[in-house]
This record gives sequence, structure tokens and C-alpha cells, in this order.
Amino acid sequence: MKTVQPIRSYSKIEELKTELLRNSYRDYFLFVFGLNSGLRISDILPLKVKDVKNKHFLIAKETKTGKDRRIPMLPNLKIEIEKYIAGMKPEDYLFRSLRTRKPITRIQAYRILKSAAEKVGLEEIGTHTMRKTFGYHFYQQQKDVAMLQKIFNHSSPSITLRYIGIDEDMINEAFMKFGGL
Repeated sequence: MKTVQPIRSYSKIEELKTELLRNSYRDYFLFVFGLNSGLRISDILPLKVKDVKNKHFLIAKETKTGKDRRIPMLPNLKIEIEKYIAGMKPEDYLFRSLRTRKPITRIQAYRILKSAAEKVGLEEIGTHTMRKTFGYHFYQQQKDVAMLQKIFNHSSPSITLRYIGIDEDMINEAFMKFGGL
């Protein structure tokens, strides 16, 4: 299995959003939703309009852990949700396949992100990139690894730091400071 990285650059995030929007509003919204919820793709794809409409918190049952998560809906995400779901029915899937009317698959979500990422020059991208990008920027703003560990339900801070690529950044920075012999 290939390791994916968070997108560290805000400008690359914006480039990717633009590229996804060129493809479809659904694809753009999938990325925005992933970046602003910190959820795994398997927890995002089955969501319906009724799960997010007029909500202050999203209640999601994590597929991996079986635990319920209560996630605050960020103001910018609420705005995007309202625009996106306008005209949709409560039982409609948010990320509906045009062909089957069911949610798109993880594989299709991966293809969507991978294709757009290649066009903007990003590598090491997958569906988990959204969750890792959320975590990376949350940590950069809050500097609270314990809180992020709890959000991600990780067993230790070191796992969380490795997961979001912070330990890799610190190692690279230390190498550069060392400079060689």
C-alpha cells in the first residue's frame, strides 16, 4: 500500500479545489468536505442530505472503529453544504454516482482526486490525503497533538505526528540544519 501525504501548501489546496471544480461541483465538494471534517472517505461517502442539512454537528459512525463521532460543522463547510444541497432531497446521497444513484465508490473517489492532483503537480495523493491534510493544518494552527490524537482516535501522540507527516518534516528540517560533514 502506498503512503499518502497531507497537502502542506495552501496554494496547492486552492489549485486542487479549482481543478476539481472544473470537473464537477460534486468532486469539488467531496474534497472540501473531506478537508473540513477530518473523516475517513468510508465515513463520508454514505452520507445523505438529511445527515448534514441544517446541522450544527455531524454525527457519523466510524466504519473502522464502529464508534460514533460528533463533529462540529465549521462555518465555511456549512456555507458549502447549503450551496451544494440546494434542490436535493433529504434521502439523496451527497456524493451520488450519476450512473447508479448510489454513492460513488472509494475507488472512484480515489480516481477523481488522483486525476486532479496530477494536473496540479501533486504526488502521493489518495483519499486519505483529505484527512491527513485536515490533521496537518489543524496541528499547525493549534499545536495541540493531544487534541488531534483524540479527534483521530489514535493511541499515542507519536502515531498522530507520524500520520500527519510532522515527524517527517521535523526529521527533514533536522537533516538540513545538520548540513553534512
